[in-house]
Formats: sequence, structure tokens, C-alpha cells
Amino acid sequence: MIEWTRRINSLTQLRVSDPNVPILDRDAEHHLRKVLRAQVGEELVVTNGSGSWSFATVQDSGLKRVSEVYLDPEPTAVALYIAPLKGDRSEWVVAKATELGVSAIIPLLSERLTVKFKGEAREKILERWRRISAEASGQCRRTYDLVIGDPVTPAQVPASVAVADFTGGTEMATVRALAIGPEGGWAPGEWTAERQVISLGSTVLRAETAAIAGAALMSLGAQGMTL
Repeated sequence: MIEWTRRINSLTQLRVSDPNVPILDRDAEHHLRKVLRAQVGEELVVTNGSGSWSFATVQDSGLKRVSEVYLDPEPTAVALYIAPLKGDRSEWVVAKATELGVSAIIPLLSERLTVKFKGEAREKILERWRRISAEASGQCRRTYDLVIGDPVTPAQVPASVAVADFTGGTEMATVRALAIGPEGGWAPGEWTAERQVISLGSTVLRAETAAIAGAALMSLGAQGMTL
């Protein structure tokens, strides 16, 4: 608990290749010095995104490690399959899912997808998702990166992944992967009859709300908790 409080109270958390010898890349150095205006002696957390982390202090040049290197236990995997949404709504989902402890987000190419998600446009969207997730990871002090997976179609989604729809059941205790549809909902016949279908409440949710509700319920279940 003492170390967790110290982590929360630190200036920020930044990515490094090796928490044992913390060296910031140019962007992280700029963020620390110019955006956060860090002062010499201030403490921060550095992590490699694979569970290892340590405390370091700001020096006139670079950082100095001031603790041992710790290794957080790897959390239970929780995955969201989401159809990219218009505007910045997908980005909001990525940030909040990162905070909630989701392990992976996989873009879902559903039939009613309304966002251009091919070629250069797709790569720009995915790169922005990764950047937003990295920023959110620092804010919430998670030490395992959220993975942004390769896009898949519904036919390519593993059978173990449940599908969110208001017509489904409510048993979420063992669900660790959930597919969320686009603004227009699922097309008829998009999923096989054998697929587990989960309802996230008694009202029809917007896609981004459904994604966060599903992420929260799965993350709580993965930790052995319930609402």
C-alpha cells in the first residue's frame, strides 16, 4: 500500500525500455521538461509496459533510478472487439478501457461500419489509438500496455468472444472478451446462433457506452468483484 500511494503521488509515469536504467526518448523528455515543467529532484514512475517499473528522479540531464525494479503480476486478460465509431468516440473508449484494465482492443469490421477504415486512414486511426492508450496508461499507473490488435471481421472472431446485444442474457461472470457493434447495430445474420449474447442493461446503449459498460463488468469479474 505504501508503494502504491507513492506511485499515485509521483509526478507522472513514463515509458522507458529498461526501468533499471531509465532513459527517456525525445518525446517523453519533451513532455517531462516542457509540458509538465518537471523540477530537478521530482519523482516519477518509469515502466517498460511489460509489468516492470521503478521510481526515478529528475536530474539536470536525464533520470536517476531511486528504487529497486518491481514486477507487477500480469492481470487476467480482458478483450474488447469494437467497431470503430465516428468522431472521437472510439478514442474515448480506448482511453477509458485502458484505465479500466482492458488488455486488448481489436477493431471489428462489422457490416454496418460507418467509418472509413482502410489503407492510410486505418493506420492513422490505429496509431492514434496506441498513443491515446499510452497516455492513459501513464495517468492510471498501469504497467502492462493495452494491445491494439489487427482488425478482424465477425467471422474471424474466436468462438469464446461474447456479443453485446440488448436481446441477450445477463450472466457476465465468466465473460472475458466482448464484441461491441457500430452505431447502427448488428446486421441480421452477422453472428451465428451458437454465439453467446450478453445484454448490458434494460435500455439501448450508444456504442461507446456499451463498450465502457462491458469493459467495467469484465474487469470487475476478472478481479473476482461484482457490482
